[in-house]
Amino acid sequence: MLVKSVSKNSLILTAFAIATAGALALTNLGTQERIASAERAAQQRALYEIIPLSQHDNDLLTDTVPVPQSGWIDLGVDATGKIHRARHNGEISALIIPAVAHDGYSGDISMIVGVNRDGTIAGVRILLHKETPGLGDKIELKKNQWILNFNGKSLQVPVIEEWKVQKDGGAFDQFAGATITPRAVVGQIKRVLQFVAVNHDTLFGNDHQPATTSSTGEIHE
Repeated sequence: MLVKSVSKNSLILTAFAIATAGALALTNLGTQERIASAERAAQQRALYEIIPLSQHDNDLLTDTVPVPQSGWIDLGVDATGKIHRARHNGEISALIIPAVAHDGYSGDISMIVGVNRDGTIAGVRILLHKETPGLGDKIELKKNQWILNFNGKSLQVPVIEEWKVQKDGGAFDQFAGATITPRAVVGQIKRVLQFVAVNHDTLFGNDHQPATTSSTGEIHE
């Protein structure tokens, strides 16, 4: 009887463990899907903040090309990096480039940088970071207006030698008590502009006509 009781209890415990593991796996899968969905939604919002629907007539989310391997190191990305292209009447008018600054105070700072055909910045948004709350996190638009200072800037304005924070003799403000974070962001944005300048003809070449969006945001094939 004792052996049967132990065996029965073992089976019950095993079944319970399997059920628990399955529940945890399903929960983890669901959590991962929600996180991925939230990240996609955040990216979409950021794309359209940089280049509003009124300034293009294509679908920014689907009109993409991979970041060329020659730009992986400078942009801090890998083979998964995609460049989003904005078009007006079929012509590419701006690009949204993914970039990661690996020299943030607390690690990587992921961002997207919009660059117009004329080489000026359409906008910059920070997507992910681990910078110090109340200090380095001021790179987020919802925390501070600092990131908007890059709008309209280029490698000519200011001159390339001034693409540094003021503490380093450059043109861009840093935060009180937090210099490393803005220094990393400024440096990475400069590298994005240099990448676009070197590859301008290729990046802005019109290789195909993708789906367009109407004024209501509906996609038309």
